Amino acid sequence: MNSARRPVRRLVPLVLVIVWLGLGGAFGSYAGKLGEVSTNDQAAFLPQNAESTRVIARQKAFDQQETLPTVVVWTSPEGADVTEAQQQAATAALRSLTGAEGVEGAPSPAFRSEDGKALQGVVPLSPDLGERLGEVLDGIERAAAEVPDARAQLAGPAATQGDLKEAFGGIDGILLGVALAAVLLILLLVYRSVLLPFLIIISAVFALGIACAVVYVLADHDVVRVDGQVQGILSILVIGAATDYALLLTARFREEIAAGRDRFAAARAATRGSFEPITASAATVALGLLALLLSDLTNNRALGPVGAIGVVCAVLTTLTFLPAVLALTGRTAFWPAKPKSADAETGGHGLWRRVAHAVDARPRRLWIVTTAFLLAGAAFFPALQSKGVPLDELFVNDAPSVAAQQTLGRHFPGGSGQPAVIIAEAAHHTAVREAAAATPGVADARVTTGTPGGEPLVVDGRVRIDATLADAPDSDAAKRTVRALRERVHAADADALVGGYTAQQYDTQRTAEHDKNLIVPVVLAIILVILIVLLRSLLLPVLLVATVGLNYLATLGIAGLVFEHGFGFSGTDASVPLYGFVFLVALGVDYNIFLMSRVREETLRLGTRQGMLRGLIATGGVITSAGVVLAATFAALLVIPLAFLAQIAFIVAFGVLLDTIVVRSLLVPALVRDIGPKVWWPGRLAHEAAPQDTRDRDGIRSPR
Repeated sequence: MNSARRPVRRLVPLVLVIVWLGLGGAFGSYAGKLGEVSTNDQAAFLPQNAESTRVIARQKAFDQQETLPTVVVWTSPEGADVTEAQQQAATAALRSLTGAEGVEGAPSPAFRSEDGKALQGVVPLSPDLGERLGEVLDGIERAAAEVPDARAQLAGPAATQGDLKEAFGGIDGILLGVALAAVLLILLLVYRSVLLPFLIIISAVFALGIACAVVYVLADHDVVRVDGQVQGILSILVIGAATDYALLLTARFREEIAAGRDRFAAARAATRGSFEPITASAATVALGLLALLLSDLTNNRALGPVGAIGVVCAVLTTLTFLPAVLALTGRTAFWPAKPKSADAETGGHGLWRRVAHAVDARPRRLWIVTTAFLLAGAAFFPALQSKGVPLDELFVNDAPSVAAQQTLGRHFPGGSGQPAVIIAEAAHHTAVREAAAATPGVADARVTTGTPGGEPLVVDGRVRIDATLADAPDSDAAKRTVRALRERVHAADADALVGGYTAQQYDTQRTAEHDKNLIVPVVLAIILVILIVLLRSLLLPVLLVATVGLNYLATLGIAGLVFEHGFGFSGTDASVPLYGFVFLVALGVDYNIFLMSRVREETLRLGTRQGMLRGLIATGGVITSAGVVLAATFAALLVIPLAFLAQIAFIVAFGVLLDTIVVRSLLVPALVRDIGPKVWWPGRLAHEAAPQDTRDRDGIRSPR
C-alpha cells in the first residue's frame, strides 16, 4: 500500500462517521415527531373509487358543519327501566354541552330504547380536534355522569377515534424502546461482544431518524399519508432491515479480519462482498412495497412509499456508516470475543456443519419431508377468514368505545349511531326511502329535513336518507343488508349511492380482495426478475420464489388456526393477507438471497455441491440471527393493543422464523444439492463440471 494513500484511507471513514453523527443529531428527533403529521381518521384510508367513498363527499353538502358524532348511552344498574326523571336529566346534560369546546351545533335530546332500559343521545363534534379529542370526550363523559343512578358510556366514531389515539399514544417511545431492547439482547447473545451490538443499533437508529425526517416532510406537504399503523410498521421495518443488513456486513468483516486483513482493507472487502446481496435484498422489499401503490386503498398506498423510504435509509447507513465505524474500531468491535470466520468458528463440530452433513447425506428425503410439512400447514389456509375485524375485536384489550357499542346494540337497533347513508335524487326520494325501509335488515329509514318535521332538505337536487340497520354495523349480517340495500335502492334510483360505516367496511373488504389479486403477481414478477439478474439463472429463482410462496401459505394456514383457537379472533383485517404476503415473501427472499449469493460465490471456486455446503456453513449463523432479530422486532408490534397489528406481528414473526429454520436452512439447500449443477440453468454454471474433490476430515468433500 502506497504510504501516501494511508492517511486518506484513514480519513474517509473518520469523515463518514462525523457526517453521520451530525445527521443523527439533526434528524434523530424526527423519530418522535411523526405523530404530529399522522391521522387516525379511518375515513382518510377508504377505497378511492368505492361507492361509500363517494357518499362521504356528497353527504357533506347536507351538513352545515362537518361533524364527528359521539353517541352517549345511559343504562340503569341491574337492568332496571330508565325513569322519566333520568331521561330529562340526560337531555339536560346533552343541552349543557351546546357551545362547549369541540362541540359543533346542538346535541340531540335523549331518546328511550324500545325496551325502556336505556337512553341515547348524539353529540356532534368538530372533526379536526386532533390531540384535543381526548379532553373533549372527557368533558362529555363528565356531563353525562350527572344523570342520577345511571351509567354513561360513549360510543360512535368519535369515541372509537379517541380509543385509537390512546392505543397509539406513546408509540414513538414504547414501540421503539421494546424493539431496540429485543435487538440488543439478541445481538449480545449472538456476538458476545460489548461494543458491536451498540454500533449496529446506532446504525439502525440513524436510518430510522433519516427515514422519519423524509416521511415527516412528505406527510407535512400531503404527499403521503401516515397513521399510527403505518408509523409503527415503519419503525419496525427500518430497525429490522437495518439490523439484518448489518449482520450480513459484520459477518463478512469478521471473516476478513480473521483471514489476516487489516481493518481498513477488511472493511472495504466486506462492503464489496456484501453490496450485491444487500442491495438486491433491499430492492425486493422496497419494490414489493412500492407495488402497494397499485392498491385502491389509501392506507396501502401510504405504506408503499413510506416503507420503501425506510428500507433505502437502512441500506444507506449499512453501506456507509457501519463500514466506516468498523474500519476505525477493527478487532476492538468484537471485544472481548475474538473474530473468527464462520467456517473456522464451527471447528468441524458446529451446528451448521452438522446441518450441512444432513443435507449432503439425504437431500431428497430432506426436501420431500420439509415440503410435506409446509403443505400440511398450507392446507389450513382457508381457515384464515379475511372478512374484517368486528368492532368488539378491534382492540386486543377492553376498550370503552367497544363496551359502549355493545351496550347500545343490546337496547337499540344494532346500527344505531352508524346508519347506512343514502344520497338520492330528490325526485325519487319517496321511492328510495320506501325501498330502503322495505329491505330486510333495515330497522328504519328517514329523510333528512331542513327543520324538525319539515320538508326534505334538498341540496344540488339530492336528498339524504339515513337507514338504521337492525344488526351491528360491523357484522356479516349488516354487510349482507348493505348489499341488498344497494340492489333495491339502485332499482328505485339508478344514480343513488349507499354509504356509511357498514358500506365502508364492505367496500374495503372487496377492494382488498381485488388488490391482493392484482398486487401478488406483480410482487412475484419483481422478485423473480431481481433473482434472475442476481443469480444469472432461471430455474433457481423460480424454485426460490416457489419455496417462499409455500412458506407464506403455510404461515397463513397456521395463523388462521392460532387466531381462531388461540387468540379468539373471528376474522382478520381485509388487508392482512396482502401485508403478510409483501413482508413474508420479500423478506423471505432476502434470506435466500443472502444464502444463494454466497453459494454462487463458492460455486465459482468449488462447484455446486461444495458451494452449497460451504455457503450454508458460512451464512447459517448470521442468517438465523437475522431471522430471529426480524421476528423479534415485528413481535414488538404487540405492545400496540390493536388486532390488526397483533395479526401482522404474529404472521411476520412466525413466518420469518419458519422461513429461516425450515426453508432457507433445509428445503432450499436440499433442493440445490439434489438437483446439482442444473439448478443454475441456463447460466454457464449449469454446464460446468465441479472441480475434482475429496472427502475432508469432517465428512464433507473439499477440493483437492
